Amino acid sequence: MNHFHATQQGELIGTISEVHGPVVVIACQQLPPLNQALFAKFDDSVCLFEVHQHLDKHHVRAVSLHSTAGLYRGMDVFDTGSPLHVPVSPDCLGRVLNIFGEPLDGGEAIQTGTYRNIHTPPPDLSEATDGSDILMTGIKVIDLLCPFVKGGKTGLFGGAGVGKTVLTMEFMHAVASIHKGASVFAGVGERMREAHEMWHEMDAAGILPQSLLIFGQMDEAPGVRFRLGLSALTYAEYLRDTLQKEVLFVMDNTFRFVQAGSEVSSLLGRMPATVGYQPTLTTEVAELEDRITSTRRGNITSVQAIYVPADDMGDPAVNAILSHLDTTVILSRSQAAKGIYPAVDPLKSSSKAMDAYTLGARHYSVAEAVREHLARYHELEDIIAMLGVEELSPKDQLIVKRARRLQRYLTQPFWVTAGQSTLKGVSVPLEKTLDDCEAFLRGDYDELTEEECYMRGAMSDPK
Repeated sequence: MNHFHATQQGELIGTISEVHGPVVVIACQQLPPLNQALFAKFDDSVCLFEVHQHLDKHHVRAVSLHSTAGLYRGMDVFDTGSPLHVPVSPDCLGRVLNIFGEPLDGGEAIQTGTYRNIHTPPPDLSEATDGSDILMTGIKVIDLLCPFVKGGKTGLFGGAGVGKTVLTMEFMHAVASIHKGASVFAGVGERMREAHEMWHEMDAAGILPQSLLIFGQMDEAPGVRFRLGLSALTYAEYLRDTLQKEVLFVMDNTFRFVQAGSEVSSLLGRMPATVGYQPTLTTEVAELEDRITSTRRGNITSVQAIYVPADDMGDPAVNAILSHLDTTVILSRSQAAKGIYPAVDPLKSSSKAMDAYTLGARHYSVAEAVREHLARYHELEDIIAMLGVEELSPKDQLIVKRARRLQRYLTQPFWVTAGQSTLKGVSVPLEKTLDDCEAFLRGDYDELTEEECYMRGAMSDPK
């Protein structure tokens, strides 16, 4: 059942002439506009379609947003009178919804008379604001080496199992606890198990009341997974514009959004382009990314988990997403294998905010010094593996010693994983991180063992 029941007496627009899996060809007397939402009635529910192509003067090709089981030729199709729209209300926070704004958490439907179109155009350039402030997360390695831009877009790149989802949940915790803002989580192509675990983990961590979770699961129609990002973004825009909140928009996983677009493109009969991706790849990514914008009414800061196929950063889908980002966080399998969590590769990750003007001279100089030590250690790793650290020059031995302690210092226990480990989560202010890194670089902690630097907050905090 869904909220289109309230407008089920839509205008009869045509009949179904063909059904090809999730794609339906509809014969119409008058062509509806592209992206228009149509529906066919069943006994106790409706099946929604979205118009994607005009075939000729009297036929459109539409993608179903529900299962097409039970559809037949000659079945009446009705016009909703608008594109797909979702119910919005301040009560949406703390809820788990689907693409239509219907509850998945067993709670009451959102009671409101206000709806928003999921195909809203991005704000005018005159309305948009250029984010130059830094959004603090309390995560040492992020705030120090690849800081987030408030109102910007951040990508978490990594293969399967390197910690993308855990890191995104920690960001949501930071926005709720540090910035008192709201988070919108778009689970594109999530597995039922993942969605269920995330819901309960966020509830246990105390961040669910300031969060909204929207899921389009892996077993749902490709049209649902393709449009879920726009539906979730519509809620983020509502929180920004109407409730004027600091909004974190989290998408997991943007690559699955591209995959869903590829499925839809194939179903519509388009010829594939580079590496089998849809010819409309860059347009579809831009349609989503360009709406993640800050205005005078508030900020939307985006964090997107992006699966990297076969760990190949040259993949066309990865490149299409990469071009829109302000901060790039690369999660490394080799870091995870060493037990370095979060498994951020500090040498490959980058941020457009990494300059002395934005960060300030102190932050910039400390970050560069830390990066230089880690880079020199990385260069010497092969020599150390073959000959041992004793064969290095005294200067290089000192750099390696400090770099290894810095590497372990930049690990951190998370709030959202506290239930699965004996370590309580910590949030470290940037000033403390800078103080500690300066002390490591001066040699103040040379006498500490590496284990004493591992998985802790600030060095002044008791371990």
